[in-house]
Amino acid sequence: MRKLVVGTFVTLDGVVQAPGAPDEDTDGGFTNGGWTVPLFDDELGQRMVELTERSDALLLGRRTYEGFAAAWPLVGDEDPIAAKLNRMPKYVVSRTLERPDWANTTVLSGDVAEEVAKLKEQPGGEIHVSGSGTLIQTLLRHDLVDEFVLVVFPVLVGPGKRLFGEGTGPGALELVGTVTTPPGVAMSTYRRSGPLQVGALGPEQV
Repeated sequence: MRKLVVGTFVTLDGVVQAPGAPDEDTDGGFTNGGWTVPLFDDELGQRMVELTERSDALLLGRRTYEGFAAAWPLVGDEDPIAAKLNRMPKYVVSRTLERPDWANTTVLSGDVAEEVAKLKEQPGGEIHVSGSGTLIQTLLRHDLVDEFVLVVFPVLVGPGKRLFGEGTGPGALELVGTVTTPPGVAMSTYRRSGPLQVGALGPEQV
């Protein structure tokens, strides 16, 4: 079965909203967009190239898809991320998009959980999810995420859309590896490792 990997930029207080620009996503009156930019260095850029090269398909929500589709085709193939994204299979979850402009795009218009489960059963390599906060909540709710690559920026932004929001259920994760860039951005990989285990601490438990 194919592995589904959620790779996302996230603040230390768990926000994933508008990482790249002030006007990227102002839902809820969010005014702190662009929080990745001051801390995004060449080393992190190379790490993102490596993560992109791992992927065999891209799964996106409608909003993220439209942002990517408007930008990446305009970037030349000399950029390794653009070259990979432009040629790889892409799946966008939408009930209204009929004619996607980005090459190699398939629209998933049915039940999201069922459609993604079918994708995971097909032959192929890793399916990666970028951005797509609403879609991620659906994937979490249906236990479809196998691995998280969390790129945690050492900033606090307060209210905003959270990565682990309403779709999150209990479960255990295994830390596979982590690297830290000079500005303090931590890129950590976690794999699902089974059900949540609980216990108790305190002198009465000794």
